Amino acid sequence: MSNLALGLLAFPVILALIFLRVPIGLAMLGVGVFGSWLITGSPVPILAQFKNLTYSTFASYSLSIVPLFLLMGQFATLSGMSAALFRAAASWLGHRKGGVAMAAIGASAGFGAICGSSLATAATMGQVALPELKKYGYSGALSTGTVAAGGTLGILIPPSVILVIFAVLTEQNIAKLFMAAFIPGLLAALGYVVVIALYVRIRPGAARPRPRVPYRERVRDLAAVWPVALVFVLVIGGIYTGIFTPTEAAAIGAAGTGTIALATRSLTKKGLADAILATASSTAMIFLIVLGAAALNGFLALSQLPQFLAGWVSGQGLDPWVVMAIVLIFYLILGCVMDSLSMVLLTVPIIFPIVSVLDFGLSPDDFAIWFGILVLIVVEVGLITPPVGMNLFIINSMDRDTPLSQTFLGALPFVASDIVRTIVLVAFPPITLWLVWVLY
Repeated sequence: MSNLALGLLAFPVILALIFLRVPIGLAMLGVGVFGSWLITGSPVPILAQFKNLTYSTFASYSLSIVPLFLLMGQFATLSGMSAALFRAAASWLGHRKGGVAMAAIGASAGFGAICGSSLATAATMGQVALPELKKYGYSGALSTGTVAAGGTLGILIPPSVILVIFAVLTEQNIAKLFMAAFIPGLLAALGYVVVIALYVRIRPGAARPRPRVPYRERVRDLAAVWPVALVFVLVIGGIYTGIFTPTEAAAIGAAGTGTIALATRSLTKKGLADAILATASSTAMIFLIVLGAAALNGFLALSQLPQFLAGWVSGQGLDPWVVMAIVLIFYLILGCVMDSLSMVLLTVPIIFPIVSVLDFGLSPDDFAIWFGILVLIVVEVGLITPPVGMNLFIINSMDRDTPLSQTFLGALPFVASDIVRTIVLVAFPPITLWLVWVLY
């Protein structure tokens, strides 16, 4: 069997292992090591190289952002920031048609700005928003679909763990990627609000408004979200004023949210220990996948598969926009059966060299940033796409009264909004790149 054939065979083997419930990190690691062995003809150089691979992979300074942002999200959850955000949003929007659901989207966007994890955002906001949505008669489909969709804003609105991983894989500037994600993230939140507004007008019985809150109470609730604003200004403001590097900003954000949690007496010794253990567990899981992807990429480099595919696509004379459409559709389909981080680590090293040789009228750096945001968006759609959308299962497990099928149906309008947004951002790259061009 040729080296190229071995490279092509790797993907069905990995998918088969995933369906057999082998962890994705171990599946990629095993295929990478065994495939390299078959190509070189001996396991000795592969095993000797493995110690260097492990060090070179985890010695990346940029990867230190991942546990820091995860810890920041843990502290933010413990400090009650999610509840304060939801109260403020509900005070201003709750009396409108679908207002409590819109408030859940607004609070998710605010929490995503200090969390960086979709699953954490969905789980945290689910605890806060689902009881209120049920209290005011929102249907199970609308309630669970809204909170699941709102959770995706955790990885789209900076800081984002997946954007950090993409930046490491493609050697791009993390700060530029964070800035490019802002407008698409705001468009996502706006699109979800529009979906809710249309939903409650088409199905008036799916929700009822909350009583209007006096302006004095609204202002008081709004003032209570100052910790979120403070952390956001420290992290994002520090990066773009040049005071901090992204890694330093992540450390400042983690320290800041931890200090606020201590000051509000919401962080106990047990809570601190649980936050550290949860961060360590999530980091270990992510880093195992990163190591597996590094081993797999080494095998694919030996097989020459990325170079072959890039040359083949460029030699077909296909319109670049057709290729981009095929790639994004592929991501949407793959998102139905695979989690977002695994998708990025498994596919970006193969797909990025293919699309980067095509001419979209952008500089190489601008194209990499634009493509990274598009990948982030379609990966985000996978989190709420049946049958394996992780956010759907997390939220449905928190509302046992709603059948899983209803949660799936409730998420579909938000998926449609995401697809429309993706089409717009593909057709008009300056929407994504405008802030980067202004600041850099």
